[in-house]
Amino acid sequence: MSTSSSRMGVRAWGVLFVLCGAIFLEGIDVAMLNVALPAIREDLGLSTGVLSGVVSSYVLGYGGFMLLGGRAADLLGRRRMFLLWLVVFLIFSGLGGFATEGWMLLAARFVTGVAAAFMAPAGLALVTSNFPEGPQRNRALGVYAGTAAGGFSLGLVAGGLLVSAGWRWVFFAPVILAAVILLAAVPLLKDDVQETPEVQGFDFAGALSVTAAMLLLAYGVVRLEHGGEGLGTTVAFLAAGLVVLGVFALIERRSASPLVRLGILKSAPLVRTNLAALLFMVSFAGFQFMVTLYLQELRGWTALQTGLAMLVVGIDTILAPTLTPWLVNRFGNVRILFGGIVSAALAYTLFLPVAPDWAYAAMLPSMLLLGLAFSLSYGPLTMAATDGIDEREHGLAGGLLYTSMQFGMALGISAVTAVSLATGSAQDGEGISLEAIRSGLVLPAAAAVLAALITAFGLRRKAPTPRVPTPAAARTLV
Repeated sequence: MSTSSSRMGVRAWGVLFVLCGAIFLEGIDVAMLNVALPAIREDLGLSTGVLSGVVSSYVLGYGGFMLLGGRAADLLGRRRMFLLWLVVFLIFSGLGGFATEGWMLLAARFVTGVAAAFMAPAGLALVTSNFPEGPQRNRALGVYAGTAAGGFSLGLVAGGLLVSAGWRWVFFAPVILAAVILLAAVPLLKDDVQETPEVQGFDFAGALSVTAAMLLLAYGVVRLEHGGEGLGTTVAFLAAGLVVLGVFALIERRSASPLVRLGILKSAPLVRTNLAALLFMVSFAGFQFMVTLYLQELRGWTALQTGLAMLVVGIDTILAPTLTPWLVNRFGNVRILFGGIVSAALAYTLFLPVAPDWAYAAMLPSMLLLGLAFSLSYGPLTMAATDGIDEREHGLAGGLLYTSMQFGMALGISAVTAVSLATGSAQDGEGISLEAIRSGLVLPAAAAVLAALITAFGLRRKAPTPRVPTPAAARTLV
C-alpha cells in the first residue's frame, strides 16, 4: 500500500478491519471478564485471592512479555507473529471457558495475556507499515485507536448480557470473534517490511532478562493493592525487577544484536509519550474500578446497569476515527493529546464530590468528558508511539507503548485499592464506604493532571504543518 493518495481502497479497509478486530477482541475480552468475576466466584467457589489472580495472571502475561513480543514482531515478521498468537489467543480463551478449577482459569488467563503481548504490537506495526505516513495513516490509526477503546467500553455491556446466559460465554464469545478475524487475516494481511529480517543472532540473554524483569515488576505492581500487608515482599519484588532491568540494560549495551536498541530511549518525545500513556491509563483504570465499586457495592446496581452507565464513554468509537484524525492533521498531535488529557482530568475532578444518592444526570458530564478524552488521547498516543521511529523498530515502539499502558492499568487499580484500604473501606464489616470511594478517586484526578503537565512540554515545539504521505516526508515525533 505505497500509494500516496489519502483515499483508502477496498483492500485497505479490509486490512484495517482485520487489525481493528484483533485490538477490539483484546479490549472486549478484558472488559467482559471484569464484569463476570462475581459469577465465576459463585460457580467455582473461588477465594478472593484466586479471584484477583484471574485478573493479575493476565496482567503478568501481558506486561511480562510485551517488550519481547514487540521486538519479536520486528525480528521474526509482523504477519507471522500476529497470526500465530491470534491462534494461541483463540485456543486459550476457549480453554478458560471449560475451567472447573481455579488453577485452570489462572493458567488460561496467563497464556492469553502472553498471546496478547505478542499480538498487540505486531498489529500496531502492521497498521503503520500498511498505510503510508500522513493523512491515510492518521485515519487508519484513528480508526484503530477508537476500536481499541470502544472494545473496552462496549465489553462492559456485552459482558453483562453474556453473564446472564452463563459466565462461560464470556470466554467462548471471543473464540468465535477470533476465528472470524483469523479467516479474514490469512488472505488479507501482508508484511510490507521484510518478512524475515536479517538477524545476525537472537539475543536470548536479553530476552530472558527483560521478561524476568517485567514479570517481577508486574507482580510487584499487582501486590500494591494489598497496601501495608506484606509490604516488604512487595518492595522486594519491585526492587528485584529493577535490578534485573539494570542487568538487561548491561546485556543490551554489550550485545552484537540487541533485543532492544537502547538508543531509542534517548528520544525525549518517545519517553514523554510513554509516560503520558502510563499515567492516562493509571487514571482511567483507577476511576473505572472505583466507579464500578460505587455503583455495584454502594448503590446495588447490576453488572449490566453499570455497563450501560459507562456506555456513553464509547462515543470515542465514533469520534476517534472521524474527528481526531482531522484535528491532528490541522493542529498537530501534541495539542490534541493535551486537550484530551485535560478533558480526562476535568472528568475525574467533577466526580470527586460523589454522593450516595447521586442521580445519573450528575454522573453524565464526567462520562461524556471521559469519552471525549479517549477520543482525543488514545489515537494521538498510538500515532506518537511510532511517529519518527524507523519502520524496522515499529514493533518495539508498539511494545513500549502497550507495556506502558498495561502497567498503567495494573498500577491504577492497585493504587486506588491501596488508598481505599488505607482510608478504611469497610462499612459495618462489609463492602466499601463512600469515604474510601472519594479517597480513591483523588488518585485518577492527580494522575491525569500529571500526564497533562508532562504532555505540555511538547507544546513548546512548533506545531507541524500537515504532512503529505510521500516517501520523502520528514518524520517528526510530537
